[in-house]
Formats: sequence, C-alpha cells, structure tokens
Amino acid sequence: QVQLVESGGGLVQAGGSLRLSCATSGRAVSNYGMAWFRQAPGKERELVVAITRSGGVTNYADSVKGRFTISRDNAKNTVYLQMNSLKPEDTAIYYCAARAAPISVYARLYDNWGQGTQVTVSS
Repeated sequence: QVQLVESGGGLVQAGGSLRLSCATSGRAVSNYGMAWFRQAPGKERELVVAITRSGGVTNYADSVKGRFTISRDNAKNTVYLQMNSLKPEDTAIYYCAARAAPISVYARLYDNWGQGTQVTVSS
C-alpha cells in the first residue's frame, strides 16, 4: 500500500499560479500510475490529469490543457501539479490518487487517496 499526502493548496487570484505536491510513503511510487482529481462543491469528482508509472504518458482534462502540468519524481516519491493561469472555476479540493495498474480517468478505479488540499481562486 501507499500513503498519499497533498500540500500546496491555498487562495490565489485569477491568473495566478500554485504548485501542488503529493508526497508518498509506503510502497514506492514507481509502482503506481498517479492522478490528480478535483471536486468542487455540489459536483462529482473529476479527473484533472493522470500520469503513467514512468511518466511517459499523461492524460489531461480539456479544461486544464495548456495551463496545468503534472510531473513525478520517483526518486523522491513525489508527484507535482503545476497550475498556471488559474481561473475561478478551478476552485475545488484537489486529491492525489494512486493505482497499481494502468492509469484511468475513473476515480472509482483508484485504490489509494490523499486527504485533499483546498484550492480557491478569487476573481
């Protein structure tokens, strides 16, 4: 099993940037496809981006393409989400998720979750 802890959320003005981190412990993160999901109040949890174990393949939601970048440092057992040009509609709780299988866009297929970090973008 792997344990996940997100950090880096906060309050930012529209157009600003934040960098989220997902620190892992337990089994090495290199064994897992990783993803960032987000959930806004009253909405379902949605995929932001997923990245394969090697980092060679990523899958971005259309709403964040060109603005968000996922990366992973398997040596540090950490996954990052760089968020630029933030918009008020990006406001949500952001969750890190891990799956010991090929990446998926479906939250229900991820076995391991962090506690989430709040991102609030003011207009």
